[in-house]
Amino acid sequence: MSQLSVKVVNKTQEAEDIVSLELASTDGKTLPSFSAGAHIDVNVPGGLTRQYSLLNDSGEQHRYVIGVLRDPESRGGSTAIHDKVNVGDVLQISEPKNHFPLVKSQRSVLFAGGIGVTPILCMARRLGAINADFEMHYCARSPERMAFKSDIESSAFADRVQFHFDNGDDAQKLKLEEIIAQPQAGTHIYVCGPTGFIDYVVNTAKAKGWATDQVHLEYFGAAEVDTSGDESFEVKIASTGQTFTVPADKSITQVLDENDVFVPVSCEEGVCGTCLVRVLEGEPEHRDLYLTDAEHAANDQMTPCCSRSKSSVLVLDL
Repeated sequence: MSQLSVKVVNKTQEAEDIVSLELASTDGKTLPSFSAGAHIDVNVPGGLTRQYSLLNDSGEQHRYVIGVLRDPESRGGSTAIHDKVNVGDVLQISEPKNHFPLVKSQRSVLFAGGIGVTPILCMARRLGAINADFEMHYCARSPERMAFKSDIESSAFADRVQFHFDNGDDAQKLKLEEIIAQPQAGTHIYVCGPTGFIDYVVNTAKAKGWATDQVHLEYFGAAEVDTSGDESFEVKIASTGQTFTVPADKSITQVLDENDVFVPVSCEEGVCGTCLVRVLEGEPEHRDLYLTDAEHAANDQMTPCCSRSKSSVLVLDL
């Protein structure tokens, strides 16, 4: 997929620790179209590539707008956006990709946690534009940390949105079990935000009897994994027969990179799917948040940036 050159035409402090960037093409041409839930890869200062959801109206082609949370545990991406990227700067990005699309349904229920509002807001804009039946619940720790609140309040779909704060009174808290108390045919749930928030919504929906294909999600960060019991294993490259040892303290992609075997890598957390590779032999130990449970069970593909091996040898289709 080709890279696009875009200029930062606006940078706005949207809330505590959250900025938005408005990006436009450097040559004045229209940008590739996108659908609600899409994201772009952004090459940020320091040689890093990070994924950010598009939050503006999916009918727009003169700009892309992303929101970025300053992550206290940042590996450099969000910090670079906040501290080093300024209006007038030119960035390289990918064309939009969508692993979190809206599906045609009678009704949609949207849940956003924190910065997870970005793809959810884009969905709300789209659903509002086509006059679809939906409701949106936006949760944040406090009003100071709720980005785009004024935009939502002034939108045509404002009456479909409820705001919930952790530090608010009981009446303002998210009553999730009431909202999704009963599975409804033709209704789909969408959720994005921190891992704990997503798990809360997904697990509650499952307990209430919602079908798996009615619940759609997108993670923004890696799952917490206990690595204390990690052991070494072998990775074999099918095309050359080369075999490399992956020690307990290194990822498969790190070892392959050290041995000049190229695998495209982006998030390095098993979230984006950039490094996805087919598994020809062996059993992966899946640690990603990209593949579905069914895809994990098939064991015929994996994300080598974070996943490991349950078998002594993995043969990869490289």
